Amino acid sequence: MLENSTLWELKDKKNLLAFSAGVDSTALFFLLIQHNINFDIATVNYGLREQSRDEVVYAKELANTHGLTCHILDAKKLSKNFESRAREIRYNFFQELVKEHKYDNLITAHHLGDRFEWMLMQFCKGAGCAELAGMKTIEPREYYKLIRPLLHVDKSELLKYLNKQTIKYFEDESNLDESIKRNSFRHKHSNPLLKEHLDGIKKSFKYIDEDRDILIGDIKVKNIDDFAYFENSSNSRSNIYAIDKYLKSQGYMLTSNERELLKIDSTVVAGRKFVINQGINFIFIAPFITEELQMPHKFKEKCRVLKIEPKLRPFLYKNEKAFLKIEKLLSAV
Repeated sequence: MLENSTLWELKDKKNLLAFSAGVDSTALFFLLIQHNINFDIATVNYGLREQSRDEVVYAKELANTHGLTCHILDAKKLSKNFESRAREIRYNFFQELVKEHKYDNLITAHHLGDRFEWMLMQFCKGAGCAELAGMKTIEPREYYKLIRPLLHVDKSELLKYLNKQTIKYFEDESNLDESIKRNSFRHKHSNPLLKEHLDGIKKSFKYIDEDRDILIGDIKVKNIDDFAYFENSSNSRSNIYAIDKYLKSQGYMLTSNERELLKIDSTVVAGRKFVINQGINFIFIAPFITEELQMPHKFKEKCRVLKIEPKLRPFLYKNEKAFLKIEKLLSAV
C-alpha cells in the first residue's frame, strides 16, 4: 500500500507521525510498523469529546507496545474558529517537536479523500492548476520534510486493511457534522464520486501532479527566524504558490481574495498577520506589526534609499538580522 519512493525517504531517518487514533493515522501507524520504519508519535487532545481521553490512552498503549516515544499536547479549549485554530495549534506543536528532537520527517495520514475534498472546494471557490493539485506526497520544509504516504490511497482501502487485520481504531463523531464545510463536501460530493470513479480519480491526480511540476517552478524560500525571502521568479503563479506554501507552514492559509490581490498589488497584508512585499528582484514575507514605533531618522533614511516597503519597516526595525539581510540583498541589485 505504501509506495517504494516514499519508503525510501523514511528508511533510516528520524520520523515523527501525527497520530489521532482515527482510521487514517492508525492504518498508517501499522503500515509503518509493517515496513520496519522507525518513528515516534505525536497527538493533540483538544478536550472537546469524552472519547478524546480514550484516544490518548490508545496512543500511549501503542507507543509502549512498540517501543516508541509518544508526545502529547493537552490543548486549551477553543470556542471560536475551531478548525483553523486547531490546525495552527497542531502544526505549531509538531514543528516544535521536530526542532527540539531533530526529526528528519513529519508524517501525516492525509489520504486521497482529503486531497479530493480540497480539490473540489478550491474548484468551487475559483482556483488554478497548482491550487487544485493541492497536497504533495513529499514537501521539503525549512528544517524537515513533510511526508504524506497515503495520498494515493482511499479511506475505503484503509478501512479494509484495518478490518482485515482486526486493528482497533476510533471514529470521530464530529466528522459526521455537515455544518462543517469540509464534512459537507465529503459526504455530499467527494465520497460518492470516489466510490464510483476511484480508479479514474487516482489517474487524474497523477496527470495533475505532472502538469504542476511543469507549470510551477521550484522556488527555494530562505528564512531568518520569522523573516522569509526568495528571488522573484518572474512567474506570478510560481511566486504565489511559493508564498502560499510558506504561509501554510506558518499555520496560515491565504484566502482567494488575498491570492487575487497578490496578482495586482506589490504589497499585501494577509489576515493582519503577515506582510508580503513583491519587489522586482525579491519577495519578502514577515510578521505584520501594527504598533506605531518611533524609528530613528537614520534607520528611516536607509529604508528610503533602499526603497523598502513601509509596511515592512516596523518588523525590520525590531529585527536587526532581517534588516541586515534585506539591506545586503537590495544593495547588491
